[in-house]
Amino acid sequence: MIKSMTGFATGRGTFGAFEWTWDLRSVNGRGLDLRLRVPDWVSGLEQALRKRLGEALSRGNVSLSLRLGREGGTGGVALDMAQLDAVLDALAEVEARALERGMTLAPSRAGDVLMQRGVLDTPRDDDETGPLLAAIMKDFEPVLAAFIETRAREGAAMKTVLAGQVDRIEALTADAAGLIDARKEAAAEAFRAALARIMDTGADADPARVAQEIALLAVKNDVTEEIDRLRAHVSAARDLLGSKAPVGRKLDFLTQEFNREANTLCSKSQNAELTGVGLELKAVIDQLREQVQNVE
Repeated sequence: MIKSMTGFATGRGTFGAFEWTWDLRSVNGRGLDLRLRVPDWVSGLEQALRKRLGEALSRGNVSLSLRLGREGGTGGVALDMAQLDAVLDALAEVEARALERGMTLAPSRAGDVLMQRGVLDTPRDDDETGPLLAAIMKDFEPVLAAFIETRAREGAAMKTVLAGQVDRIEALTADAAGLIDARKEAAAEAFRAALARIMDTGADADPARVAQEIALLAVKNDVTEEIDRLRAHVSAARDLLGSKAPVGRKLDFLTQEFNREANTLCSKSQNAELTGVGLELKAVIDQLREQVQNVE
């Protein structure tokens, strides 16, 4: 199944006196990059979330934020003033160093400061956070499911676009194949005319040698292999689009192979119509490559 690397989901949950909100989103990336901002006092929470995300996803820059506090907001959280001062001092130092280098940073928001590790201290009745961890992880499942659904929904739309582009590549490849016979005859006629001109000049030339060179040139200009490889790549692309496993990396590699064959076709064409088909192929392949960049 084709899935996008772009997704978004939110959620809310409660357990006893605690309440929380989820914010889960992702964009495209070369691999799976997980960036979590979760309370560090819930023992094992970050590790459990990382493991679950790693099981469900294969690629994308994924950001997960969990804001956890007590219901009503009274007595639920307290500021660690020493840690707050340390964070503010660090921010001031970063901004000063940036100014020294002629850089201007975006203003820091209070919410960003509060999310730094240790700034907020959430009082607990005891040190046992196991039941709270279990409740949070259970509540995370529907959020993750909704997130995956958004990626699948966008992926389904992308699959339609990708399939259309592959169809267009197949049609252009057929057009190129149809031009080969006419191109061969025109090339042969040009070679014969060139040979006749050489012989008519009376120059000391070995006809057999000239004919051999012309034959070698004809082989170098043959694009039959490029056409065959383009057809094979079209078949491989369709197989990947029908696969249930993540195929983003394979499709990305395949677009490089498509582009290589189109480049060679253009360089060897020696024919205006065939060159035009090759250039259109390159344009469609580039569009395909752009779409593939967001496939998981």
